Order: sequence, then C-alpha cells, then structure tokens
Amino acid sequence: MLQRLHSLSLRRSLLLLLVPGLLLVAAAELWQTWRTATDAANAAYDRSLLGAIKSMDANISTVSGGLGVELPYRLLEFFELTASGHVYYRVATEDGLVEIGNSGLPLPPGVLVTGQPRFMDAVYFDEPVRVGAYARVLERPLGNQSPGQRLVIQVAETLESRQAFTRALVLQSLARDVLLLVVATGLMVLAVGWALRPLARLRAEVQGRAAQDLTPMAAQGIPADVQPLVEAINFHIERNRQHTEARQRFVDDASHQLRTPLATLTTQVGFALREPDPALQQQALVAIKAQLDETVRQTNQMLALARVDSAAVELEPLNLNALAEAATRQWWAQARAQQIDLGFEADATASQVMGHAGLLKEALSNLLHNAIRYAPAGAQVTVRVDHSASECILSVIDTGPGMNPQEMARAGDRFFRGSQVSQPGSGLGLAIVRSIAERHGGQMRVSAGLNGHGLAVAIVLPVRKMPEDQPTG
Repeated sequence: MLQRLHSLSLRRSLLLLLVPGLLLVAAAELWQTWRTATDAANAAYDRSLLGAIKSMDANISTVSGGLGVELPYRLLEFFELTASGHVYYRVATEDGLVEIGNSGLPLPPGVLVTGQPRFMDAVYFDEPVRVGAYARVLERPLGNQSPGQRLVIQVAETLESRQAFTRALVLQSLARDVLLLVVATGLMVLAVGWALRPLARLRAEVQGRAAQDLTPMAAQGIPADVQPLVEAINFHIERNRQHTEARQRFVDDASHQLRTPLATLTTQVGFALREPDPALQQQALVAIKAQLDETVRQTNQMLALARVDSAAVELEPLNLNALAEAATRQWWAQARAQQIDLGFEADATASQVMGHAGLLKEALSNLLHNAIRYAPAGAQVTVRVDHSASECILSVIDTGPGMNPQEMARAGDRFFRGSQVSQPGSGLGLAIVRSIAERHGGQMRVSAGLNGHGLAVAIVLPVRKMPEDQPTG
C-alpha cells in the first residue's frame, strides 16, 4: 500500500494521506461534541429535576403522624410542559412501608447519601427516563420508627426534550465541522498545489533543456527539502560534463596526434613503392615498422588516458610493497636488455593502502617505461615505497637526463615532453600517471633524482581507514 502511494504523484499522495486524517479528526470532534452536548443537557435538565424535588420536599408534612404531600400541581404541569413528555414522582420512606406517587420508580444503585441528589438514566414502563433521587431524615419518624428514619423523594421525566436539545447542538456542530472541513480541504489543496509549484517548474526546466546543455541547475526558489535532489542532479550533470569533455579531448588528441604519424606513414609507403633498390626498400619498411610501433603505442596511451579519465575507481585494500615488486619484476628483462640497473626498495613495514590495483600498475608501468627508455646505458632506476602517518608514496627514481625546474612544473601536461629526451614519444605517460593519482585522491610529485641528477616521480596516495574484517590484496 505504501509503495503504491509512493508511486503516485506528490499531490495525490499528500491528499490521500491528509484528507482521511481530516475526516478522522472531524469524526472525533463530532463525537466529543455529542458527549459535551449530552453532559450539558443533563446538567441543565438535572437542575430542573432538582428544583422539582425541592418543591415537593417543601410540601411534605408529618404533623398528622402520617406522611402527607401537598403536590405543587402548577409546578408539575409547567415541568411536564418544559420536559415535552411525561413526569413521574414518588415519595416514600426508605423501607418502602409508606409510599405516595408512582410506585416502582427505580432507585439509583447503592445507598443514597443524605442531602445529596443522585441522577441516573433508567427505563420505566418500557420508556427511557431520567430519574432524580434525594434522601433526607424525617424530623418525626412514622409508625413508631426509631429516630433517623429517612425519606426518599424521586422525580423522573422522559427524554424527548433532552434528546431534542442534544440533537440540536450536535447538528449545529456538524454543520460547523462540515463547513470547516470543506474550507480546510480547499486550503490544503491550494497549499499543496502552491508548495509543489517549484517542483513543476523544476520539471519544466529539465524537460526544456537541450541535450547538449550541461550547465548546473539554479537552486534559487527551490524548497529546502528538494535542495539535495537539485544538488544530486547538478552532480550528475557535472559528471556527464566531465565525461563529455574527456571524450572530446580524446577525439581532439587522437586527431592531433595521429595526423602526423599517418602522414609520415603515407610518405614512407609511397617512397617504398617507388624505390627499385631492395636494400633501400628494406630500410623504408624498417622505418615504416618503427613508425607503426610508435603510432600503436601512442594510440594505446591515448586509450589508456581516456579510460582512466572516465572509469569508475573502486578502492580496495592493497599491499603496496607486493604490487610495486610484482610490477618491477615485469620490467627486469627489458631493463637488462637496455643495460639499466633496475632495483626495488620496499617499505620497512607492510604498506597497506586503499587503491585500485589495475590503475596503480598502469601508472607504475608508464613510469618504468619512461625511465628505462630515456635513461642511458649504465644508468640506475629504483622503485621505492615509503609511507608516513598521512600518505603512502610510490616513487620511480632514475639517473637519466632529467628535467629543468621549468619543465618539472609542466610535467603531467598532455603531450608535453622535456627538452632533454631524444627518443620519440607521445608525451602522455606522465599525464596518465597524474590522472591515476588524482583519481585516487592523491597527486603526482616531480623532482630531481638523487644528488640532483636524473628525475624522481612519486605517486602520493592519502592514507585512508581500512575496512574492518576485509583481507588485503
């Protein structure tokens, strides 16, 4: 039921919840009005009953030795007229030996308290009545009874007048409540409609946007309860904008970077086709192969950078020592072929870090590729893991040509290459490393190597709290 309500519009959900609530409140108020009207009618008419009892009591005499009652007929006729029904009376001793009036008129349950009137609803001759009873001590006991003999005076009336009075009050209250309910419902409908107008405006703004419009939505005039929704929409818009820009950058970068290699390949293929000398043709084919290898590598790096920029990063506990050592071992054969001394320095303690294993391996591979490719024969390349209380550092330090301070400031920019390198390249390796570090909430630091020689590139990762009861990889 609740799920069905949630699937309806806010307007219908609110009205379906509030209108029955108003009806329940109106029903409770009407019941309370009926109880109040009944109590008020009983209080007013019981005072009349008490007045009749007092009048009869004033006309009771025991001077003759018996019980005599001079009935106030005019008072009883007036009382019967105002009661709009029948009036009954009974005057009797408490033991019932002497009795005047309507016999069998029911007494209140229990023992009457002297001088205190009691009222109750009863049935007399199959007719509902209201009975008032009053007991007092006779000054002269009857029939040689002991002193303290009590006399009971009762007056009863039918309920037509009381019920008519109660009905009139309840009908007046019902008319008032119906009017108030109609007015409250109308005001509630207007208030709900007015309160939901910002949502209708928000919906119209979203529906009216062009597909390429990725500007944030204005939060002015939006209710505070809806502000988180607008912030979530703006967050989603910003994320789509970043993805769109990343795709556009990839297209621009690809067209920029591949145009020159493809033109070079076209020229080299044309030269090879025109060259009759097999030796020169062989040289042209070797050059074409080298150019193709470089173009494939540039394309793979651009694809890797696009993947890093757009892929979701799900962090998990990692052993940074084990990850760095495994990646370093994969490059030992190539380092040996280039006559490079490749080493690994682990952290003294187990360096646990929250990260994405695949992306961190990609970043470390790019750093090792650059260091081994651009360092001269006999150079040293070291992979080192360090940590502090706030960060873990994965560094690649080489004794290659390095960069000057001005170039270090631009390291990580797309397609930027230092002036000290002679090998061809795309200038995307450090850009990939920086993007991966930033996706982990960290940064890439570039500085001079040991003793100011070569280059040191560090991936700095923040220390995060490890999830409980989760193994590390």
